[in-house]
Amino acid sequence: MSEEMSEKDLFQLGLKIRREVLGDDYVDAALASSTDFNGDFQRYITSSAWGAVWGRDTLSKRDRSLITICQLAALGHHEELALHIRSTKNTGLSRQDIKEALIQVAVYSGVPAANSAYRVANKVFKEIDDLA
Repeated sequence: MSEEMSEKDLFQLGLKIRREVLGDDYVDAALASSTDFNGDFQRYITSSAWGAVWGRDTLSKRDRSLITICQLAALGHHEELALHIRSTKNTGLSRQDIKEALIQVAVYSGVPAANSAYRVANKVFKEIDDLA
């Protein structure tokens, strides 16, 4: 990614990566639900989080996914954690990878955070398995 990218270029890159990671259905729904109130926020996260950060080529999407899951688990952001666990089908993380990551969260961020994250992961895995 070039440091000279325009806001429009960052948005386009972010939109591409956001779709690759989260899937078209999720991104389409998020963008379709944009209002005058939250539209600027949708553009911001697409450009900054997905374009400027996920668009960097130093780490793979798999690595960024693993880091994101650990951070969301540690911070207790369960809705976003579930979203990113679902997206692992697109980023290459296995259930074993997530299991190990949450053990890491327990050591460095606390057992209660990991315990809650395991509950979220179990629920997501059950939903995925029920659809299969």
